[in-house]
Amino acid sequence: MKLRLLTVACAIAMQVQAQDPIAQKYGDLITPTDLKENLTILASDALEGRETGKRGQKMAAAFIAAHFQELGLAGPVDGSYYQGVELYTSIPGEIYVKAGTNKYINFEDVAYYGNADSGGEASISAVYAGRGRQEDFDQLDVKDKAVVIMVKSDENFRGPLKIAREKGAKMAFVFNPDAEEFKKLVVQFKGFLSGGSLSLKKPDASAQNPGVFFTAPAVAEKLFNSTIEKLTKAADEDPKKGALKKMKPATITYKTSMEVKVLKSENVLGYLEGSDKKDEVLVITSHYDHIGMKPSGEGDLINNGADDDGSGTVSVLQLAKAFAQAKKEGKGPRRSILFMTVTGEEKGLLGSEYYSEHPIFPLDKTVVDLNIDMVGRRDPQHKDSAPYVYVIGSDKLSTELHTLSESVNKTYTNLVFDYTYNDQNHPDRLYYRSDHWNFAKKNIPIIFYFDGIHEDYHQPSDEVDKIEFDHLAKRAQCVFFTAWEIANREARIMPDKR
Repeated sequence: MKLRLLTVACAIAMQVQAQDPIAQKYGDLITPTDLKENLTILASDALEGRETGKRGQKMAAAFIAAHFQELGLAGPVDGSYYQGVELYTSIPGEIYVKAGTNKYINFEDVAYYGNADSGGEASISAVYAGRGRQEDFDQLDVKDKAVVIMVKSDENFRGPLKIAREKGAKMAFVFNPDAEEFKKLVVQFKGFLSGGSLSLKKPDASAQNPGVFFTAPAVAEKLFNSTIEKLTKAADEDPKKGALKKMKPATITYKTSMEVKVLKSENVLGYLEGSDKKDEVLVITSHYDHIGMKPSGEGDLINNGADDDGSGTVSVLQLAKAFAQAKKEGKGPRRSILFMTVTGEEKGLLGSEYYSEHPIFPLDKTVVDLNIDMVGRRDPQHKDSAPYVYVIGSDKLSTELHTLSESVNKTYTNLVFDYTYNDQNHPDRLYYRSDHWNFAKKNIPIIFYFDGIHEDYHQPSDEVDKIEFDHLAKRAQCVFFTAWEIANREARIMPDKR
């Protein structure tokens, strides 16, 4: 097997070691000027942050479809460029927590992260689990109870929550001892939770995960009739001394309710038919949705999403232009190409998941997905770097694809390929966090192109004037040349045999 893979790698390297002047001609059609012209429209204030299902997202979809039509691409969904995606939204209803005689309202002194319906008020015994470490839980019996955990700003609540669930806890309450940090958290949560969560399946509220309440430190104090200083001291005590076990349980009353509505959105698809290998399809994706507008506040409230993922979307538009021009001049690809901008990525990779479950073209004929999500900026780690891009997933399913990717880059664009996030165990788990993942789950080889996480991520400051268009163009060209090789080589890229 090793000898075969080495032979394949050498063959691919030989195939693409010299520049193809035809590929170079069409790759040169991807220019900073065109990218900027399209991004200035797509990330303008008029599109209101392109939130899934909202007016701005619909406007963006129309802009993309018009671009595909102008290029002469086919609408592959019964003649349409739109693949309808029906989503269900669970909007928070009446949600509160009671501790003693005090009632704490959602998005004020508590913030509920979940989508379950408690079926009215529920009362439950609550125990204090300190920092939520394994040794903390070993002191306690939390089965069928609620746990209260202290998590500071630089700590992750998911680990303690996982242990709590494994121990049989029915509900979790997390508090930050810093009241100001909690206020910031409430603002963030209100921004992306008040509009409701989205799903492809109609949620059964009674069957949902109960979720977690984040609370102000004052709520924890009231609950245990204590102070933050005393709660912190108990949490920091040597577990062998059993300080948590000695704390008297409390009673918490809470209510969660959700209202389910239907929301309609759409993926936008443009299809370019190949020549002698047209039944095989290369997919090039980006997500054109973003997170919309902040619900309140002062100053700029529009999350324009110029980099996330306006940059990837305009890259797809320019790749479509280059390949369409090549076909018009008799140099079209051998394999077909589906240019697909998807909706609902910011809500949980929903548009690409819908396509993977309702494909327009058979998945067994889908060769590769090249996914472009944030490629217009630099992150702090590459402030003074030569032109670079993070490459994620190229080697996960296909050695052929990884070798081709490396060779094409060295031949045409010579970007610095950074594989930091390629580690599936990296804490940021980026291999699982963009639309390529829904293809990878189907054993379709993928590459995810990414510029890193910068200070304007998911902020109104993610504006067009911060995009490095020369850098963006070079990254888009790298994807183009990779797509050109995949679409035109004799043998299709195949996943490795497992």
